[in-house]
Amino acid sequence: MPNPKNKNTHIAIFRKKEIRKTIHNNEWWFSVVDVVEALTDSVNARDYWYKMKVRVKNEEGAELSTFCRQLKLRAPDGKMRETDCANTEGIFRIIQSIPSPKAEPFKRWLAKVGYERIQEIEDPELATKRTRALYKAKGYPDDWIEKRMRGIAIREELTDEWQKRGAKEQKDYEILTAEISKAAFGVTPSDYKKIKGLKRENLRDHMDDFELIFSMLSERATTEIHRTEDSKGVVKLKQDAKAGGDISGNARKQLEKKIGRPIVSADNFLKPSKRRKKLA
Repeated sequence: MPNPKNKNTHIAIFRKKEIRKTIHNNEWWFSVVDVVEALTDSVNARDYWYKMKVRVKNEEGAELSTFCRQLKLRAPDGKMRETDCANTEGIFRIIQSIPSPKAEPFKRWLAKVGYERIQEIEDPELATKRTRALYKAKGYPDDWIEKRMRGIAIREELTDEWQKRGAKEQKDYEILTAEISKAAFGVTPSDYKKIKGLKRENLRDHMDDFELIFSMLSERATTEIHRTEDSKGVVKLKQDAKAGGDISGNARKQLEKKIGRPIVSADNFLKPSKRRKKLA
């Protein structure tokens, strides 16, 4: 079963093509459809993948599906959906059946990604350093990066509690996260993304300081409530999630009253003026 924590789901970039990936059994698994699209420029990568499986079975007697597992990845509509995924070894085998000159650079890129994951397993601090470097390269200032990294740590701490206290399915995590968000910001994460005009992008990467701070407060409060009340089961966790979100939500409302503007906005942290123009 795929690890339910959001921290283990990412989007990698290969020559401007997005490749969704997730950690399963301590190794990277990649979306086969995304790889097919990157290597073939097919207008319908899912159809190409289906026909390729049929062709390989007829010509070589091999079942490419045996190299895949159905793991949940974030779809373009923002929802987590089961997707054909393969690990590094499986992807190497699959791309052998793709007649494309783009395959060799992809193999080298994939080998590099796999090697970096092995390094991160041996030294977890490397993952944190690479995340910081990535945000820095995108133009985020150091003070924002510090808040974002702290928020990631708080989120991980919370999901650890959820896992220990009875939340097992991805759907459970989505429900609990939505409960916190509704109480803290008045909207669910999916609605929040619509407000900011986002699709597959990470919502928190587009939050400003206040949005990040209230996110951290609501999730840290929820974690503490779980521990204080020794909560067990999704029903109780959901009640705690609302309580933790309410603490942040009340603080948000007080601040909004003082500063005379809403905290939840359509602004993208890096490009606020562009977002405002889009709304106008």
